[in-house]
Amino acid sequence: MKPVLIARSSVLALLIATAGCAMNEEAAVPAAGTEAAAMEAVASPETPSAEDIAAESARLNEWFDQKFAETISRSPITQTYLGIKDNYGEWDDVSDANALKELEILRADVAEMETSFNPDLLDHQAKISWRIAEMNLKQAEEDYKYLHHGYVFDQMNGVQAEIPAFLINQHQITSKSDAEAYISRLNGVPAYLEQNLENARIALADGIQPPAFVYKYVLSDAQGVITGVPFDDSGKDSPLMGDFRKKVTGLVENGTITQAEADQLLDEATDALTNSVGPAYKAAIAELGEQAKTATTDDGAWKLPDGDAYYASRLTDYTTTDMTAEEIHNLGLAEVARIHDEMRGIMKQVGFEGSLKEFFDFTRTDPQFFKPNTPEGKAEYLDEATGWIDQMREDLPNVFNTFPKADMIVKAVEPFREKSAGKAFYSRPAPDGSRPGTYYANLYRMQDMPTYQMQALAFHEGIPGHHMQIAIAQELTGVPKFRKYGGFTAFSEGWGLYSEYLPKEMGYYSDPYDDFGRLAMEIWRAARLVVDTGIHDQHWTREQAIQYLLDNTPNPEGDARKAIERYIVMPGQATAYKIGMNKIVELREKAKAELGDKFDIRDFHDVVLKDGAVPLDILEENVDAWITETKAAE
Repeated sequence: MKPVLIARSSVLALLIATAGCAMNEEAAVPAAGTEAAAMEAVASPETPSAEDIAAESARLNEWFDQKFAETISRSPITQTYLGIKDNYGEWDDVSDANALKELEILRADVAEMETSFNPDLLDHQAKISWRIAEMNLKQAEEDYKYLHHGYVFDQMNGVQAEIPAFLINQHQITSKSDAEAYISRLNGVPAYLEQNLENARIALADGIQPPAFVYKYVLSDAQGVITGVPFDDSGKDSPLMGDFRKKVTGLVENGTITQAEADQLLDEATDALTNSVGPAYKAAIAELGEQAKTATTDDGAWKLPDGDAYYASRLTDYTTTDMTAEEIHNLGLAEVARIHDEMRGIMKQVGFEGSLKEFFDFTRTDPQFFKPNTPEGKAEYLDEATGWIDQMREDLPNVFNTFPKADMIVKAVEPFREKSAGKAFYSRPAPDGSRPGTYYANLYRMQDMPTYQMQALAFHEGIPGHHMQIAIAQELTGVPKFRKYGGFTAFSEGWGLYSEYLPKEMGYYSDPYDDFGRLAMEIWRAARLVVDTGIHDQHWTREQAIQYLLDNTPNPEGDARKAIERYIVMPGQATAYKIGMNKIVELREKAKAELGDKFDIRDFHDVVLKDGAVPLDILEENVDAWITETKAAE
């Protein structure tokens, strides 16, 4: 997912999925060689030597890292995501003027690349980097056309919730100066929130406004930020006060600061919350409350200016294909029908008599499939999910050659955002080991987290899913940083969904209900193809889309409602999962058929993972090249 906090800078083109990652703080060095040497390399007609290719590729990688560092230097928020503490007390500039400035910089950077380097003198990885850089510019140009089409305030990535989530989860405090930077950011909330409100005003003037249902979540989130001490006398800390107090107390306990210094910092934080954060959020709540009065119940992207073109652009961006909305819709219908047939087979296994819909109702409601909605039940869920990941870790050598060095943990989504957050998501590790990869499970309502989906969810978000793919990518050598920390939704989420499927072949899901859970999650992604295109292309209503999920998937109504509300504010994103998975499975089966006894699934997984996240067309080229090389090898 693209962090909304940085979506208006050129980081959008270079960092598709930065949340929770980190990079070394060492500055990138300027690209080696003179301009004259570069032009000579571009013009050289001779057959390149291995040394020439290595030198030009290294020079391009250095240049990419230099440009990456320059881009990051303009985004304090991204610096924090990457573990860099420069500009630690600041927020990003999310103005229209800065968005145009960043696009112009990206244009100039790609033009410089194309005139200063020779693509014929590049190795495999450098050629991929070149192509992705050009693709990123093309997509950034497309995104700029629709600069205000994405909702600033919504229940998924809205600024009202991302501000506290960012400070709590990303702003680490290991020194007094870190704490002072946190306070500086608290005092900077009014200006940052006002910039975002201005963007929402511009969008509103252009006829772009979230649907009516969104506002109740946004206003609830915003009110939650300013509920508790020091905003009231409830005796319970507000989310930011509690976070700051905990982090500063940790500094006292480890001897970094004295209690007197901690008290002073807490006083300053209290002042910042009371006089900066509180008034800013109250003003935002008042303004957004007024905007809510003009919101409509039209949900799809079709309602927006140039809505059809905007949605087509989103589909291209997320799927990295040229599939149309109609093609995606029809694919979804076919996949739903196929998976229904597999589910009927499981019904027979467990001896259930009745229709598939009745089986869905049974799995939605029978108490055997749910942990108690108590602290003990939630702790038990986390422990068991961790156990499945630990077991999978032991089995990985059977199907993988390459493993991530970074550790990962399983955590519950924090109370301040659990009402509006998704069912499960992943935050990447810091490469320096200061922060593990984290699978967040939303345990707000245990009825939405059936135990038969526990394994598949853990494998998708953890190992061999997102943690495996993302950690390996950022641990790669010989590739520039923008590729280590970047991503493509179809690749990353396609891998996540493939990682639910792979364990079936490894002997997991031995309980038929667990296998049903795997299929339940796959059909959920297949149904997304139908409802996303239904909402945004075929003018389906929210209730119509919710009913489709209830009729065709076993997920509870809470899941269906939250999911449809997510798809409404993130047009196209939900289509990437199944399209990506289908491509990975298609390429694997192609390799099996062509290689026969020479096929080794561990080598196939290396081909998929060891170039980092790439568009699906590049993935296909890579697999085809591996098939050819393997065939030729004795």
